[in-house]
Amino acid sequence: MSERLQPGDTAPAFTLPDADGNEVSLADHKGRKVIVYFYPAALTPGCTKQACDFTDNLDLLAGAGYDVIGVSPDKPEKLAKFREKENLKVTLVGDPEKSTLEAYGAFGEKKLYGKVVTGVIRSTVVVDENGKVEHAFYNVKATGHVAKIIRDLGI
Repeated sequence: MSERLQPGDTAPAFTLPDADGNEVSLADHKGRKVIVYFYPAALTPGCTKQACDFTDNLDLLAGAGYDVIGVSPDKPEKLAKFREKENLKVTLVGDPEKSTLEAYGAFGEKKLYGKVVTGVIRSTVVVDENGKVEHAFYNVKATGHVAKIIRDLGI
């Protein structure tokens, strides 16, 4: 299991394919704050709720200087279906090798319906303009999480 990130840590660099197969890098966002959120699977109820919440609040977050990137182990084709079906505006990238998920401490053991399993740990990391971790939230709930982030960031 990978280590969880702490405020002040350098956010691990990544370059992953988006829903259209284009590469998206954390470095592309240098000079802006980035909310990188990790979710288990596209087209599932909790992940859909979370992605829709981010989409609904995208203008508010962008106005406060934040870009949003959603990361899951899904392939670009599934991300494209997810985006089209739910009319998502958030940038979705796929990490089938789970290397970025692991680098951010968002993959490992977790409890699912009382059993210990290995999988994606629903997490959100806020990266500042200089690539440093500003906030790191782990084991977050899909519902209400975006509202909590907005409150925590004082937006």
